Amino acid sequence: MADTFLDLEKPFLDKLTKLAQNNDPIDPALYQTYDVKRGLRYSDGRGVLVGLTRIGDVVGYEVDKDGKKVAVPGRLIYRGYDVEDIVRDVDSRHKFGYEECVFLLLFGQLPTESQLEEFNLLLGELRTLPPNFTEDMIMKAPSNDIMNKIARGVLASYSYDRDPENREIGNVLRQCIELISRFSTLAAYGYQAKRRYFDMKSMYIHNPIPSLSTAENFLRLTRSDKEYTRLEAETLDLALVLHAEHGGGNNSSLTVHVVSSADTDTYSAIAAAVGSLKGRRHGGANIRVMEMMDDIKANVKDWSSEKEIADYLRKIASKDAFDHTGLIYGQGHAVYTISDPRAVLLKKKAEELAKEKGCMEEFNLYSTIEKLAPVILAEKHGDKKKICTNVDFYSGFVYTMLNIPRELYTPLFAISRIAGWSAHRIEEIVAGGRIYRPAYKNVSEIRQYVPMEKRVEKVPAGVEENALNKDNSDVVTTSGPSD
Repeated sequence: MADTFLDLEKPFLDKLTKLAQNNDPIDPALYQTYDVKRGLRYSDGRGVLVGLTRIGDVVGYEVDKDGKKVAVPGRLIYRGYDVEDIVRDVDSRHKFGYEECVFLLLFGQLPTESQLEEFNLLLGELRTLPPNFTEDMIMKAPSNDIMNKIARGVLASYSYDRDPENREIGNVLRQCIELISRFSTLAAYGYQAKRRYFDMKSMYIHNPIPSLSTAENFLRLTRSDKEYTRLEAETLDLALVLHAEHGGGNNSSLTVHVVSSADTDTYSAIAAAVGSLKGRRHGGANIRVMEMMDDIKANVKDWSSEKEIADYLRKIASKDAFDHTGLIYGQGHAVYTISDPRAVLLKKKAEELAKEKGCMEEFNLYSTIEKLAPVILAEKHGDKKKICTNVDFYSGFVYTMLNIPRELYTPLFAISRIAGWSAHRIEEIVAGGRIYRPAYKNVSEIRQYVPMEKRVEKVPAGVEENALNKDNSDVVTTSGPSD
């Protein structure tokens, strides 16, 4: 039906598309004229201060006694605690850390052993989707994009909630905990449905096991044999810890604040955040890294040669190779300068996994690129600002070693970040109290109204004059292949 509609209406839609394109552009100079902070950023890339938060912080520089910004090794802070300290403690206890981070982000304090045990039991019991949810909401309407499937699952959860409109903190907390627990199941089952209906491969629907961590359950639900090693689960758990929160200014967390400020329900706010993270400018950066790495591995013959690697990186930076954008993906960050702490921690674990998987040659290639890329970009652009390798550079490599398909990379981001989103929603309800309502300056001219009988159709260049009246009698509709 959709294809038939497009066949019938394409000329008309082409014409309207030209109208929209021709009538919506805004002169870039006007943004300077009116001092507009495009994307809520100053001209130097700093974010405009639009709120206060106690949940997380991203530190890339400090201000010295003279008031000057000084670059420092990056730090990621959850509720006042350095994530590096959290990871170190979890490692020393040989435990999984994501669930502990969820508790910290939601409740603002580190859990005791008994609190964490009780919280883990609650999360484990909630991982199973409601009765008939899998069949009715996932299998009957599969999607080729897992993020789309997660968003639909979130919105559908409203219908399975006994009290969906209650905005009291206790009820919102219940809703958030249920979503945090079920996101990994939604993503895994959405992936299995995609395999069956779009990839024409076998589909495996395994039940979650309440006693397992989020990382363990995800690996179990996405694999046909349900098997994984301890190191595999630890590595994925670390990735979840490092992506759980990143301050209130990132696009999806800001989306939670904006939508929640309108006093809407939890499911609408979280689904909006999923839509934000799905965007190619937000959650899909590690996929671009992997595509770039595919290209590098195909064109660099000797992965141990720094000269050959550097020569090819210069081609990429000069727009002569890969996607011709001049970008070396996985390099640089809006806040971190000397180092991205997430990349530092994940690289260490990636090396452990690479040794277990026999991938050290590839790991060394990544390490060499990490060493050379900042220097080559500085050569090319003459930029004095220090840049560092970011977490996206290593996360895709880690997921590849875990045999996680690329269509699940961004969903894994969501599985982790739902913790931060939930904390930001609760914070907005408790401390916000005012709807987000920024200003937009209208820069269109006032025009004299034209009565219907005096209007003249203006046909944009490149559109057929008779597009509205084109005869579609030759269009053949079928319900299947023509043969």
